[in-house]
Amino acid sequence: MLARTFGCTLLGLEAHLVEVEVDVGQGLPGFNIVGLPDPSVQEARERVRAAIRNSGFDFPARRITVNLAPADLRKEGPGLDLAMAVAVLGATEQIPVAPLGEHLFVGELSLEGGLRPGVGILVIAAALKEKRRPFTLVVPASNAAEGAILGGVRVLGANTLAQVAAFLRGEEELPAAVVDREMLPPPAAGGSDLSEVVGQQLAKRALEIAAAGQHNILLVGPPGTGKTMLARRLPGLLPPMTLEESLETSKIFSIAGLLPPERPLITTRPFRAPHHTASPVSIIGGGRNLRPGEVTLATHGVLFLDELPEFPREVLEALRQPLEDRQVTVSRAAGTVVYPADFLLAASANPCPCGRLGTPGQSCRCSPRELQRYRSRFSGPLLDRLDLIVEVPALDYRDLEKGDGGPSSAEVRERVSAARQRQQARLAAVGLHANAQMEARHVRHFCRLSRRARVLLREAYTRLHLSLRGHDRLLKVARTIADLAGAEVIQENHLAEAVQFRSWTWEQEY
Repeated sequence: MLARTFGCTLLGLEAHLVEVEVDVGQGLPGFNIVGLPDPSVQEARERVRAAIRNSGFDFPARRITVNLAPADLRKEGPGLDLAMAVAVLGATEQIPVAPLGEHLFVGELSLEGGLRPGVGILVIAAALKEKRRPFTLVVPASNAAEGAILGGVRVLGANTLAQVAAFLRGEEELPAAVVDREMLPPPAAGGSDLSEVVGQQLAKRALEIAAAGQHNILLVGPPGTGKTMLARRLPGLLPPMTLEESLETSKIFSIAGLLPPERPLITTRPFRAPHHTASPVSIIGGGRNLRPGEVTLATHGVLFLDELPEFPREVLEALRQPLEDRQVTVSRAAGTVVYPADFLLAASANPCPCGRLGTPGQSCRCSPRELQRYRSRFSGPLLDRLDLIVEVPALDYRDLEKGDGGPSSAEVRERVSAARQRQQARLAAVGLHANAQMEARHVRHFCRLSRRARVLLREAYTRLHLSLRGHDRLLKVARTIADLAGAEVIQENHLAEAVQFRSWTWEQEY
């Protein structure tokens, strides 16, 4: 007998409908899966066989053929287990066949017939809603809230295969998941505030500018001066996430298996801080299953690279394209996917390998060769993509005695939010929401300069030997500084402040 139902497989941030056909016929006993399954799908034969038997059903000693259509789409992951098991039960007449075509089954089976939490349920529900597919989504109970967070899709949660079978026979009702986004538990309150960092007023001002315009920032200074403390407080300066940003971030975390079951909607901006031993694949994305990398997991948040020169050069060079395009294309033999990479890059570095260069009262122990090797890890094109480069010097003891941390994160965030609102009102017509996202044509149109500012820009371009990209990034930063001041036209003082964050070079003497 033939039975047909539906499942789903993921490719990047896209969910693809899979028609699961099961034929139970004559011949030598066997269980074959066709339709370009990967090894994890092939292994479903043993999981499905054991789950059916341990759930109190009969597994036929006949020839079973499972076809996953379309046949030219690679199927990955254990999420098709439930759909295959239900179709086998339908083909052996242990449950009615008629209801199978009305549902989409997603879930991994345990050997005893339980349903394990899966990944990508939010992406699947979003695809059903967007394409207006009239399916009822049946998922593990622990994923039901994730599937229902969008609304518009009927989501049923089950704990076991036996419960699903009883539901399809009309003997039991599965609870429909309903989630009120307003009633979700609030995120855990962070204990890091900008006012806790003593001194470093220039660096704090640079963080405010970076948050206001989504500008990439590099903090350079000796060890122990507060570079990491400052960077970790950067997400708290960013404006609250919009619903669209929350949904996109939640989808990314869903396919990565990082979405908390108790809170299926991410409402706080991500902060990702990979170790400097991370590989290019873990940063950019890829691998056998084309998983998202750190640049994607940091979307709408902050990617912090501590000790930037310690990262392998191939990792740093791989950042150039996502920093420019704000998306990353991952191409492997298994396929090609495009992931978002709209993040704010914050990085820190020591002035030299020993960290003492330029520190009062200490002498650098690095040889010229070591210093050159350390600095050469920064390529010119990568430095050109950093909008703000700020020195974080060692503090004088008098600054520590004062203990003045300056404004709190909430005060700075209020100014940043006001500046972002000005940017969004100005850039809405071109589909952008932050100054750092402007292209060259937008810079020429939106970055109006006063007469004295134009004179200063000409001099800065010549003396700093700026590239065309550096010229445009300087204007973007100046535009953000003007937005923080509430000015429509970029004045000389706005541009002068932007210049000081572009004038630092590795060759600068301390």
